[in-house]
Amino acid sequence: MGIISGLLGNAASVDPKEIKKSYESIFYPGEEIEVAFKLVRDSIIFTDKRLVLVDVQGMTGKKVEYHSIPYKSISHFSVETAGTFDLDAELKIWISGAQLPAISKQFKKDKSIYDIQKLLAKVCG
Repeated sequence: MGIISGLLGNAASVDPKEIKKSYESIFYPGEEIEVAFKLVRDSIIFTDKRLVLVDVQGMTGKKVEYHSIPYKSISHFSVETAGTFDLDAELKIWISGAQLPAISKQFKKDKSIYDIQKLLAKVCG
């Protein structure tokens, strides 16, 4: 199971200041966090330059993998909104040259999925 498929749970918005403080060592000077989401222990971070996936591993969580995807590498994306009986919205992102989505995430039934769609349309469009 890869970094993307191994993440479980629904994403919820997180204050960018909290993320910046928690992961300050991975951001370069001047890099701004647009929006961030938390999935149990893992995080999805959209900065002004890239998408960062934070995969906390192991029982103690001391081992962490940071997966950085420049926006220019994203070939396309899809957003599926929550329905009446399906309570989760879903985001899928394809990376250049890939047949299947490299990222597939579940989001709670709120407005976050629309914010992500707008952000991706802005940075990838």
